[in-house]
Amino acid sequence: MNSLWLMISSIIIFIIAYATYGSWLAKKWGVDETRKTPANEINDGVDYVPTRPAILLGHHFSSIAGAGPINGPIQAAVFGWVPVLLWVVIGSIFFGGVHDYGSLFVSIRHKGKSIGEVINDTMGKRGKQLFSIFAWLTLLLVVAAFANIVASTFAATPQAATSSILFIVLAIGFGYAVYRKGVSIKVGTVIGVILLFICVWLGIVFPLQLSVNTWIVLLAIYIFIASTAPVWILLQPRDYLNSFLLYAMMAGAILGIIIYRPDIKLEAITSFKVGDYNYLFPMLFVTVACGAISGFHSLVGSGTTSKQIDNERDARPIGYGGMLIEGALAVIALITAAYLTKGELSELLAAGPVNVFSNGVGTFMSKFGIPFETGKTFVALAVSAFALTSLDTATRLGRFIFQEYFEDPAKESQSPLTNMYVSTGITVVIGSLLAAGGFKKIWPIFGSANQLLAALALMAIALWLKKQKRSFNMITIPMVFMLIVTLTALVLLTMSNLASGNYILVVFPVLLFILAIVLAVEGYRILFKEDSDTVSHVK
Repeated sequence: MNSLWLMISSIIIFIIAYATYGSWLAKKWGVDETRKTPANEINDGVDYVPTRPAILLGHHFSSIAGAGPINGPIQAAVFGWVPVLLWVVIGSIFFGGVHDYGSLFVSIRHKGKSIGEVINDTMGKRGKQLFSIFAWLTLLLVVAAFANIVASTFAATPQAATSSILFIVLAIGFGYAVYRKGVSIKVGTVIGVILLFICVWLGIVFPLQLSVNTWIVLLAIYIFIASTAPVWILLQPRDYLNSFLLYAMMAGAILGIIIYRPDIKLEAITSFKVGDYNYLFPMLFVTVACGAISGFHSLVGSGTTSKQIDNERDARPIGYGGMLIEGALAVIALITAAYLTKGELSELLAAGPVNVFSNGVGTFMSKFGIPFETGKTFVALAVSAFALTSLDTATRLGRFIFQEYFEDPAKESQSPLTNMYVSTGITVVIGSLLAAGGFKKIWPIFGSANQLLAALALMAIALWLKKQKRSFNMITIPMVFMLIVTLTALVLLTMSNLASGNYILVVFPVLLFILAIVLAVEGYRILFKEDSDTVSHVK
């Protein structure tokens, strides 16, 4: 099969889904364009800031994308390209898109609070506390994972380090010019994008070489500052400008595929079992991760994005549309693996999925005149920039959830743990220590925790829809499926760690499994066994 038709057909399906299914969801959920959003009601100039849809889409997409939709499909290609493609397309439309759009929308209706607050409203305080603990622990894993990934990338590719630092300086200047000096967003964008690519060039010319541990320390300082600074000065403008890197990368890949039209060489389906505990079900669905559905997206949507939505109508292009764009990126990532033979893929994969992706896109770009090495370096820089974006977004989200957990609205005097700087410091220190301690060993646990978080977020959306007396049938199948997938994966992960003698790593999946079962049982009772209008809370 030719990869061109694979890519075009996937994009057409995504466009049709956005126009039809996305619109249907908006009607079913009661999206109201005349209703005031939290960004307009609160507007504190720090976290709650009404934002133009184009800028907010850039922030949201940059935050949720990271390296996930690139790493996942390439790693899952060991099962063959057909099951990966089917899950990316079906998952993005009916699972991830619904999850992301729903998480964002219900958070808007809860004053921009996290999914934990939605659970508090439907299941009670204990339900919220259990979910918040789960979400915060997952975010610690995200911080640790991406700190390790970014630090390792910067150490191995010092060009990316220089470019990323320059991106930050550029973002601050862009935010100040647009939000404080009244510079037109169009003029600012043109100048900003030009300077952005100059930053890429400067990174190539002046690489900054430091050790992994040094970068982890510097990243810890950076994410502490970034997660407490007003969103308009760094988070919004940096993510908005960085999104053009990804758009350029995707455009270059698409154009290269159109010109090159490489044939798919990888097997359509390889085997149901690859390795001792690596079964197509459930491991395919956990491995693809962000390319189809990701619990981290619910924390982004209900953590930072919902606080910046200017109008409820913007939730569909940002929440549902953002996930479909990520699905398109996942298809491109899959093609960079599928146009190779099994032997070629194994050789490139030895240096990591990003190496496969950057090598593939670099090859595609070379077909319209861009030197292969230049294209490959540009792609590696773009991916590292988005990993950094996910890192500081996760830190801000961890701070939000930590504060919410210890907040008591009934008291005038709050615990010191609700302080922005205290909660951020705790999150940063623990996450950084995990990163420095060789976090890669528990990466599979993070993948399972992330997907299990998606199942619990879907449950929260369904509970809220039921309370509003609205249909939640579109949530039920994705919710039940993801619960089955992730719980099964945790069992296999536990068996694998027991077999290899990694007894410490057995604790994590067991705790996640128990926590998920408690929340799932209570959610099931409320969703399917109560007919009265009164919702019983967890005692």
